[in-house]
Amino acid sequence: QVQLVESGGGLVQAGGSLRLSCAASGRTFTMYAMGWFRQAPGKEREFVAAIKWSGASTFYADSVKGRFTISRDKAENTVYLQMDSLRPEDTAGYYCASKTTYGSGFPGRLDEYAYWGQGTQVTVSS
Repeated sequence: QVQLVESGGGLVQAGGSLRLSCAASGRTFTMYAMGWFRQAPGKEREFVAAIKWSGASTFYADSVKGRFTISRDKAENTVYLQMDSLRPEDTAGYYCASKTTYGSGFPGRLDEYAYWGQGTQVTVSS
């Protein structure tokens, strides 16, 4: 089992920045990659960004490329999501997730992530 705890959400004006953190504990040696997903009210959960735990290859949804940066600190078992140039449409609950295998190779497949955090709310005002 891997436990994930997100933090860092909040209210910010459009154009502002936030940094989300996700601390992992438990069987962290099983982690292959970690990802961030988000879900706005009335919408499906969608992929935001992912990072391989070793090697640190990164992947982004087109909607956040150039504005968001995912990184990880292996020593602290923590993954971060730096969000800059925030827009009202970025408003959502943000969830951290971990996958233990390569799977399909597509980092955005929700069903390939075995462990999920409880989420942290990000609200961007216009």
